[in-house]
Amino acid sequence: MKNDSGHDMTSHSGHGSALPGGLSVSQSGYTVEFDSTILSTGVQTVTFRVTGPDGQPVTEFTPEHEKQLHLIAVRRDTTGFQHVHPVMDEKGTWSVELTLEPGDWRFFADIHPTGFDGTITLGIDASVAGQYDPQPLSEDTRTAHVGEFSVTLDGELVPGEASDLTLTVSRNGRPVTDLQPYLGAYGHLVALRVGDLGYLHVHPEGEPGDGTTEPGPEITFMAAAPSGGTYRLYLDFLHDGVVRTADFTVRTAAITPRSDTAFQAAPEHMSHNGHAHH
Repeated sequence: MKNDSGHDMTSHSGHGSALPGGLSVSQSGYTVEFDSTILSTGVQTVTFRVTGPDGQPVTEFTPEHEKQLHLIAVRRDTTGFQHVHPVMDEKGTWSVELTLEPGDWRFFADIHPTGFDGTITLGIDASVAGQYDPQPLSEDTRTAHVGEFSVTLDGELVPGEASDLTLTVSRNGRPVTDLQPYLGAYGHLVALRVGDLGYLHVHPEGEPGDGTTEPGPEITFMAAAPSGGTYRLYLDFLHDGVVRTADFTVRTAAITPRSDTAFQAAPEHMSHNGHAHH
């Protein structure tokens, strides 16, 4: 199922599952394999492959949001978030630079192998040597500050039910109305469930050039939480050629779905474990 902008609206697993992605290193025969999961502090080049059901590196991917692979890196305490786009060589080995602090990390590879029905998010742990100083979660706040920019969050994550989240961008108190397209949209939102870092990838409604979607100040996403709990939200937006990231902590109460049918229906409004990033 696709939305009006042509994004696939099925779940990451391709089967309409309401479970978050990224909880497994392997899914549907596809596995992410890093050359090393013990890394050093600082700017590091990480290399990895995605192997297919035949055990060989996959070299053909269907681009999603203008890229063949999205790599998300975040420390287990939810700090250090990075969304990068590795480069693949002819043998199927990906490489990219990450800036790493000591601690336990989780890496997510968001992919759509050519010929596979839907996208998959694979997750793998890594350890970065050094003295680990885990940080407490930020407060449940609805305004994030990124330099001169402020981003305000309106809306609630609702367990098992799709709902709108609207993020409003301002700069020095003035609405920003000239956001630039980034990965085919005016914003890119990732949500992680605190505790297991279950991964939801949501995308705005509409897209640049569709005749109705404005380049700010508001970016609206559709998302559904798979459960009650605490979530970390990370918004990437592009302005003046620079990608900035605003982050939020959101808490949602557990709600018993009205029925199994209602719970399973929610992902039809979303894609890729919450892409509504689809």
